[in-house]
Amino acid sequence: MSEAVMGREVVRSQRPPSRWAQLKATLGAWGFMSPAAVLVLVFFFLPVVILFVISLTDLSSSNFSDPLTFVGLGNYARLFRDKFFPKILGNTFFYVAVTLSCFNVGMALVLALLTTHINRRAGFFFRLIWLLPRITPSVIYILMWRRISHQPPFGLINQLLAPFGVEPQYWLFEQPWLFVILVNGFVGASFGLILFSSAIEAIPKDYITAAKVDGASTWQTIRDIILPLIRWPLLFVTTYQTLSLLTSFEYILLLTEGGPGLYTTEVWALTAYKRALKTYFGHNQWGYGAAWGFVLVIIGIAMSVIYLRVFRFNELVQEPKIDVL
Repeated sequence: MSEAVMGREVVRSQRPPSRWAQLKATLGAWGFMSPAAVLVLVFFFLPVVILFVISLTDLSSSNFSDPLTFVGLGNYARLFRDKFFPKILGNTFFYVAVTLSCFNVGMALVLALLTTHINRRAGFFFRLIWLLPRITPSVIYILMWRRISHQPPFGLINQLLAPFGVEPQYWLFEQPWLFVILVNGFVGASFGLILFSSAIEAIPKDYITAAKVDGASTWQTIRDIILPLIRWPLLFVTTYQTLSLLTSFEYILLLTEGGPGLYTTEVWALTAYKRALKTYFGHNQWGYGAAWGFVLVIIGIAMSVIYLRVFRFNELVQEPKIDVL
């Protein structure tokens, strides 16, 4: 091929794409994104809008038969005037922070590191055991914990500690937060365990081998190689589990109902549920409960943004830098 022909081919390859090609590429991208966009719009954005609209009303009829009256920010003013608002907010952040750091991310990461550095079959079996709390029906799971911490002279803990001279007590009543965190933590740790284990096993073995050859200790290998390479799973699990803990109240409702006593273990999502639904004679405070729920949405979005900054999300989505010779 002559130099002139080669020059024309190079010039032709450097021409910008036509408008039709650009439009075709744009439509193709939107076509691939449309299913996810529709799901987000229908199941997240629209419900949030509806929730906000309801929070501006005094809706309280269980069958929506009463006319709506817009009260503006009245429900929000009532929320922040609630004398138990600081306690419920503190309970929520305590519950999320401790459960997330000790179990949903912390223990999940430790278990993943341990099970990926032992025999493969033994590690698989160990991870399978940790999945049992997640696949056990909620009511049965909570009944097990209530039986373990039952009041004296019953309760598995009392029966096990009695030979050692420990005085029997109602453990769930004496240490409610301990059991709330344990119940939710054992379920949450299994989720992170599976994702972290998969991410660690996907790391090329050459990286680990090279580090050991250079004299790196186990801790240095984890700190300098494994943790930086699983930032994506860490970001996802931390964000997802935070949002999950903020909005979950099923186990707390079944275990303590927010007690014992007054708002001892009650979290924000449980309060929103009680305000909106758990009332008598069909008088549901939909509007007031929606205000509690919408504030929870704002808290979740704020926490997600913080995590994106902490994990430096912009660096994670950067295109790989390739040297062009």
